[in-house]
Amino acid sequence: MNKKIRKLISYYKPYKKTFFTDLFCALTHSLISLTIPFIIHYIINNVLTSQKSEAVKIVPFLIGIMAILFIAKYACNYYIVYYGHLMGSKIERDMRKELFSYYQKFSLSFYDDQKIGKLMSRITNDLKNISEFLHHAPEDLTTFTLTLLGIIPFLIFINNKLAFIAIFVITLILAITLCFMPKISKAITKNLENTAEINSQIEETLSGIKVVKSFANEKIEMNKFDKTNEDFVESKRHFYKAISSYFPLIDALTTGLIPIISIIAMFFILNGGMAINDLLTFTLYANIIVGPIFRITSLIEQFQESFAGYERFLEVLKIKPEIVDSENAIELRNIKGNILFENVSFNYNQSKENVFQNLNLKINAGEYIALVGPSGVGKSTFCSLIPRLYELTGGKITIDNIDIRDIKLKNLRENIGFVHQDIYLFSGTIASNIKYGKINATEEEIIKAAKNAYIHDFIMNLPEGYNTEIGQKGTKLSGGQKQRLAIARVFLKNPPILIFDEATSSLDNESEKYVQDSLEKLAKNRTTIVIAHRLSTIRNAGKIIVLKDGKIIESGIHDELIQKNGPYAELYNLL
Repeated sequence: MNKKIRKLISYYKPYKKTFFTDLFCALTHSLISLTIPFIIHYIINNVLTSQKSEAVKIVPFLIGIMAILFIAKYACNYYIVYYGHLMGSKIERDMRKELFSYYQKFSLSFYDDQKIGKLMSRITNDLKNISEFLHHAPEDLTTFTLTLLGIIPFLIFINNKLAFIAIFVITLILAITLCFMPKISKAITKNLENTAEINSQIEETLSGIKVVKSFANEKIEMNKFDKTNEDFVESKRHFYKAISSYFPLIDALTTGLIPIISIIAMFFILNGGMAINDLLTFTLYANIIVGPIFRITSLIEQFQESFAGYERFLEVLKIKPEIVDSENAIELRNIKGNILFENVSFNYNQSKENVFQNLNLKINAGEYIALVGPSGVGKSTFCSLIPRLYELTGGKITIDNIDIRDIKLKNLRENIGFVHQDIYLFSGTIASNIKYGKINATEEEIIKAAKNAYIHDFIMNLPEGYNTEIGQKGTKLSGGQKQRLAIARVFLKNPPILIFDEATSSLDNESEKYVQDSLEKLAKNRTTIVIAHRLSTIRNAGKIIVLKDGKIIESGIHDELIQKNGPYAELYNLL
């Protein structure tokens, strides 16, 4: 069996009981549908032709049988509609969880090349289509197969010539379906791609809405969206063109089946080759099969749509995360914080131009170093390599003489506190955002961290205090307030290694001084790396590293570097 199909079937495994009960209900539902015309045939042939007294006796029995059948049919339908759909939703949940888990494993390099809107489309629209198919496919196939196999013997028994006509029309419908499906499938795939493109365009524009409005570029964004939206309509046009011939043809064949049978049967009846009651039973059975035929043709269309989404789902699962734990990865205990860069090289996505080439640097445990250099020189990249947010392309980085690639990722990152240049806060309360640094933190610990970041007084002046909602990405806070919240998270985490990527760049002078003092206090006996925009904030650093063209061109303390009157002094005087 194809690996893709095997994997798809594996999602039913946790819900075997529901799955087989759903199939049983579909089977029972079909059997009941097949039984009703037989009962009507029995009534016409036996009850209506019998004596009135005998007919009256059998009516209550028939009513009881029909009542039981209708109750059973209702119960089966209820299970299929409720529990069957719920099973589909649970499978969708499981697949979404699996995909989201994969998203968490990818390195930043993966996201550098992706559009977030497209990733969102895979985890929402695509999986919804798949779950609908996984729910409906087994029961519809069961219903269609049983109905077809159950009805054909009845049709042949009643009139084999009319049965041949019905079988021919059914076969023709299935053949037409198979012929049209490749074209429909191609149109569906293109439509899914354009839907993902629209999601990506919307996500990108709304995420950058402040920039859009600041530059008064709403018209430009509207034009970009119109182009994507028109591409979507064009893909829909191809889809509707593909189905415009198919569905009307199928509808004509299924709708015409009963009249054609009735007209041909008329000649048989006139010639004495068929009874009217047999025609009634025949048409009832033929009419029953129309429903499953429509469902199976819709299912084939749904299969094309869901399988296209499933292919896109598998595309992500096929990508091997670039940064994973090595086979014998270990957990470090009581980290001292000695960091060593040995012949480190790095470039983005295997580009020819290296950010670093054979870079060497030793950072002693508890040392406070500062990285400076022109914008774009790789200071942030340098810091991102230590927690393996990006993977090295050459050389190695060690912590306490252990290669970081031999340390479990979770353990490595738990021991590094990182305040990024671009602050990201989650929607929720102030307390929940600070608590992100230590999920099981107590209220006292949260308050202490906020005080260390000099934001406690501000928080207490808010109407809801620490329970104040900050909005999406912290939109209700100023840049400086967001920065101090991010710093409070690191205070709470209290790791042995600290990295501050221009962490005070958005603070006013007074707040900067408070935070700078607290950072220096926090940095005591911890390895601390600071990227500084304002060089005045790193005057007390134990060592200042000057980067240029992927190399260390100068290092030393502030006073020494100023006296040398080299690159650092030049940068200091400029700023």
